Amino acid sequence: MTTREKYTDVPTPYSWEVPSVGDARFTWEYDDGRARLLSLYQKGKDKQWDAESRIDWTLDVDPMNPIGVPDEFHPLFGSPAWESADEKRRSEMRQHNQAWNFSQFLHGEQGAMVCAAKIVEVVPDMDAKFYAATQTMDEARHVEAFSRFLQEKIGLVYPVNKNLSALLADTLGDSRWDMPYLGMQVLIEGLALAAFGVQRDLAPEGSLAKQLLAYVMQDEARHVAFGRISLKDYYSELTDKERGEREEFVVDACYLVRDRFRGEEVFETLGLNVKECAEWVDTSPLMIQFRSHLFSRIVPIVKDIGLWGDKVQKAFADMSVLDMGGFDIDALMKADEDQADAVDEARAEMAVRAVEVDQAIAAGTD
Repeated sequence: MTTREKYTDVPTPYSWEVPSVGDARFTWEYDDGRARLLSLYQKGKDKQWDAESRIDWTLDVDPMNPIGVPDEFHPLFGSPAWESADEKRRSEMRQHNQAWNFSQFLHGEQGAMVCAAKIVEVVPDMDAKFYAATQTMDEARHVEAFSRFLQEKIGLVYPVNKNLSALLADTLGDSRWDMPYLGMQVLIEGLALAAFGVQRDLAPEGSLAKQLLAYVMQDEARHVAFGRISLKDYYSELTDKERGEREEFVVDACYLVRDRFRGEEVFETLGLNVKECAEWVDTSPLMIQFRSHLFSRIVPIVKDIGLWGDKVQKAFADMSVLDMGGFDIDALMKADEDQADAVDEARAEMAVRAVEVDQAIAAGTD
């Protein structure tokens, strides 16, 4: 069975060709690079994992609530559409909302894979090429895992959201070598980390969704660090005009990613009143808080790499996220990495207990 048969609305055309510009850059300098980047490259090699074996795909998943999110966190909870729905209809709403979220994660990971491959091609330094090569493999693994979860456990896939596709097109269509970093490593990956984190923290302990998200986030924390290291020094050398161009890109992209999580496609697919549901999502205190949280990684990173001019600060103030510039991004990244290790430790403990139970049962039988 192909993915085409799982789509709620088959994309037309079924493949997407995006004009990609920028020079392929070779360097004949193979000696030492930046210590922090080479250390990250080593970490990227050491932390490679197999989605087939690290994730326990035998775990049962309720296709009508595959992540196990409480109803209070559904974007339409409390709305007229939710209150008038019976339990069967609410099950559909749960399934489609979570399928839509994970579908955008899937499409974003494919975009990250393509952008990482482009970074290998266009970046001028060998140490950055090394790390981007490991990230390309990471993103391929993420695409594999999200695709399997959607197709085998949920049974639904949504097409790519128009705001995500617009940002991907802008990122790939820019000839400047730093733009795949800025668009993907800082903005798309930064947003993904925050969104993954919300879903991971809501998912029940020991669940398949929690494993998947925790392991992907462990990789993504490295990817964001890669963007910070690579861009911070470069942006300090830009002219005011060049820096202003990057800041304008950041502002436009942030409004796109903020609007990416409305989910109008779900409302339309389920035959709901799209305008009424979108207005509810825009004004719901929970969803306002959720959309603000999505910037918890982006804002401090943008500040850290030096794109902190008046236009950027004004946009972040308009989104009520300016205070996030004071967040400790290193602590956030470390917490994201540590969560995956905690999931592994919990699974190991459960495996030991299972063996002990089996041994006790066998001894009792004897």
